[in-house]
Amino acid sequence: MTTKQYNEAVELWADGLFRFAAKSCKDRNLAKDIVQDAFAKLWTKKENVDDQKVKSYLFTSVNRLTIDYWRKQRRMTDMDQIEASPIINQREYSNLREILDVALNKLPEMQRVVIILRDYESFSYSEIGEITGLSEAQVKIKIYRGRKALKVQLEKMNIVA
Repeated sequence: MTTKQYNEAVELWADGLFRFAAKSCKDRNLAKDIVQDAFAKLWTKKENVDDQKVKSYLFTSVNRLTIDYWRKQRRMTDMDQIEASPIINQREYSNLREILDVALNKLPEMQRVVIILRDYESFSYSEIGEITGLSEAQVKIKIYRGRKALKVQLEKMNIVA
C-alpha cells in the first residue's frame, strides 16, 4: 500500500468507521480515538494489507478495538467493585439480622419455626420435636428444606452467591 492509497482510504472510510465506532461505544471522543488507532495500525502494517481488503481490515480493527475497550472497562469495573466490597460487606453484616428476618418471613411457618428453634435458640432435634409435635426425622427434613429455601431467598436478594 502506498501513501496515496492510504490517504484515499482515510478519505473514503474515516466517516463510516467513526459512525460504526460511535454506535458501538456510545462515546464520540472514544470513537475518534478508536478510528485513529485503527488507521495507525493500518499505517504500521501497510505492506502486509492487500489493497482490495483495506475496508474490511479497518472495520475489523475498529470492531476489535471497541471490544478491547469494553473488556478493559469490565475489568476496571470489577476491580472497583472488589475495592468497594469490604465497605459493602460491613454494611451488609450490620444489617444481616434484618436481612435474615426478611428472608425467614418468606418461608412456610413450620420451616421458619424449626429454623428459629434450632439456629437461633439452639434447641436439639428432639426438643424441637416435642415443641412442634413432629418426629426427629420430620424436624431434620423441615430444617434442611427450610435452610435450602432460605438460601434461595438470600440468593434472590443477592446476599449469597
